[in-house]
Order: sequence, then C-alpha cells, then structure tokens
Amino acid sequence: MNRNIYVRFSLLIFLVSASVIISSCGSAMDQPTDVELLSSIENAFVNVAKRSKPAIVSVVSLRQGENGKTHRQEGSGFIFRKDGYILTNEHVVRNAVTIKVRLFDESEFDAELDGRIDRNTDIAVLKIDTEEELPVLPLANSDEVQVGQFAIAIGNPFQLDYTVTVGTVSGKGRSFLRDIGLVRYQDFIQTDAWINTGNSGGPLLNIHGEVIGVNSLIRRPDDTPATDAVRAGAGFAISSNLVEKIGTQLIANGRIIRGFLGIRMEEVRRGIRIEAVYKNMPAHLSGLKRGDIIIKYNGQKVEDTDKFKMWVADSQVGKQSKITVLRNGHERMFNVTISEMPALQAGRSIETNSVAWRRLGLSVRKLEKGDFERYTYLTDADQGIIVDMVKENSPIPRGTLIIAVNGQKINSVEELEALIQKQQQELQQLILDVKSSHGAEKITMHLKP
Repeated sequence: MNRNIYVRFSLLIFLVSASVIISSCGSAMDQPTDVELLSSIENAFVNVAKRSKPAIVSVVSLRQGENGKTHRQEGSGFIFRKDGYILTNEHVVRNAVTIKVRLFDESEFDAELDGRIDRNTDIAVLKIDTEEELPVLPLANSDEVQVGQFAIAIGNPFQLDYTVTVGTVSGKGRSFLRDIGLVRYQDFIQTDAWINTGNSGGPLLNIHGEVIGVNSLIRRPDDTPATDAVRAGAGFAISSNLVEKIGTQLIANGRIIRGFLGIRMEEVRRGIRIEAVYKNMPAHLSGLKRGDIIIKYNGQKVEDTDKFKMWVADSQVGKQSKITVLRNGHERMFNVTISEMPALQAGRSIETNSVAWRRLGLSVRKLEKGDFERYTYLTDADQGIIVDMVKENSPIPRGTLIIAVNGQKINSVEELEALIQKQQQELQQLILDVKSSHGAEKITMHLKP
C-alpha cells in the first residue's frame, strides 16, 4: 500500500515537472528574438516619422540688417491647426521682412505673422492661406512626460530637410535663461536627441507621434546658448502645455497680455525674496519693499520662482491680488493692483519717433480682443486706443483707454497722430477722455514742443 502511494506520488511529480518543462520550452519558443525586438522598436520610430512629416514645415525668413544687407534665417515649424496656423520659434522670424513656408510636398507659401509673437516664451504663430485642410500634429500633455522616455526630433538642421533623430527625455522643468530686461517664462524639456541650428521651431515627439515640446535652443558645455552650427551637449524644447497655451492666445487675440508686479526676485528657502522694487510699479505702489519674502499669492503657497511668475502673468490687469510676505519675521498681507507688463519687458519695441511719444510722452496701440479679457474695467461696448507705454511722471497710467481727444472720438493710432499733427500749431494742450482702473475721467495733457 505504501509502495503504491509512493509510486503514484512520484508519477505526479514527474507529470508536473514535465508540464512545467514543456510550458517553459513553449514560452521560450514564443518569445521574440533580439532582432525581432529591435525591428519592432525600429518600425515604431519609422512609423512616427512617416506619420509626422506631412505636418512639419521648413521656415525661411529674410530680415534687413543695419548695413542694408539681407540676412537669411532658417528654421522649422509644424502645423498647429488645419486651417493654416503654424507654430515656430519667435527667434526664427524676428524682425522678418518676408517669411516663406515650405510643406512636405514641396509647395511654398508666403506666411503672415501679423504680430503673433511672444518673445517672453520664444513662440510665434504663422498663417498661410490654403483652401485645403492641412495635416496637423496633436499635442501631448507635457505634465505626463517622464524622464527617460523616448524623444524624437524632426527638423531642418544645416538645410537638411526632415532630419529625424532619436534620444530620450533627459530632464523636465528646466529654466536657466536670465531675465535681462526681457522677462522670460520657461518650462523646458531637456533631451539628448541630436538637434542643431535649423531645428528651432520643430517638434519634439513621443513614440505616439504627439508633440511634447518645441525645440528652442541648444546649450554648450560652458552653459551658454549655442548659436553656431556645432553640436551642443543638450537640447531644450518648450513644453507642449506652455506652447498650446501661448499659441492659442496668439491666434485668438494677436498678442499676450501679462500681469506685472515690478520686482526683481530671488528664490530662497522660505519663499521668494524681493531683491528690488521698481518705482511707480504695482509692488512699489502697494507698499512692498526690498527684503520682503513673498510666501503666499492669493492664498497659494509660494515656493517656486517660475510658477510664481506664471501666476502673476495670468492675473487680470487692474484686479487686486493678495500677497503675503514675511517682513522682519512677521507676516503681513498687501493688496496689489496688477498692471500690464511694460512693452520693453514683453519684448515689444517702442516707437520713439511717433508724434504721440514726442509731444505727449505716450506710446499707444489699437484696442484688441484680448484686452477685454485681461482688463477688468473694459466692457464689450468700449472703443478707443490703449496706452502701451508712458514717460516718467505722466498723468496717464499704462493700460489706460483713450476714448476721445478734445471731444473727438479716437478709434485708431493714426487718428490720434493726425489730430496732434493738425492741432500742434494751434493748441498747447489736449483734453483726453480716458477710462482706467480709476474709472472714467478727463485729463489735460500739455503738448511738448
């Protein structure tokens, strides 16, 4: 009896072992070989390139130099909307006289810029006119991008169209460009995918063919941006979430209107320390001082400089924000009325030869769609022109809407210039009907010789 049990148990062990061995052999036989695995990965990259190329474009801009010579700037871009809107870098089309876009099928178009640029993020939107619907590249959620995942760059380095390179995402949330006059908003994805001059404005893709960033710059080993045609150690792409936000606003409004505090700051352990407060700017007017440490903005804890700058930039112009600071070890809260970022900090030039600037000390611009969203005191019925920049000690603040001059309604910059020209010999002052965060009022402006 015992012997029979032993035999049966041994047979059971043998059958189980054999089953495991056979199963293992079958699994091993079903497993792909190394070559098959590499072929699968290779095909994935090939398919992304094939699907994406029709939506990627070559951008060539011509700019007039100070010596009268024409300079050629080449870059890349991709179709953002099927009705002809294209995303690229601002530095690719800066000061361009003409812009040409070449599609994958080698057709060429004259591209319109119409001021849709944002130097603060290095993003520009071009528009081409075509009756056909164009292929587009979808944008991924860059918050979900993981360090170590594959990254695919497609662009036109060295005039070599549609060059494809592959690497990985090396880092996220990079910001290293200093604010020198121009305020920068940075959220770079770092990659080791080979990019170079000419890749600027082209897409950085994931393995699904979605845009995770727009290639913007390369960096030398000595930490300076690389502009020459040489290989740098790292490439940086503007995150797709930031690109989508800015691109959409540029298409809708023609420009970006940002909130502004008027401080120079430094990130510290407890928050953000104010290094300097600019005179007559919102921070100065509210009572904030050098050495204050900002710890909360509208109730949100402040820990990161880049995130704080974004919060301020997204704040409505003319609206009060609550800023909590540490001063001499004690918490204090200030109500700060946010103003619009000055033109120079926003990368816009000031027309100093205009009659309005010389005689009134005002730089003005047309009223645009985006103004109604960002200026709290405007209504849909308002018409006029916006004060973009003022000389020191001007009785009119930036962001003021000029409705009429000497009782005559003003709806364009040209109308104001013509009125000043016409009356400059007859009058020494003008009475302006204006509207701002202070309400509607009349202001007398003396004409300078």
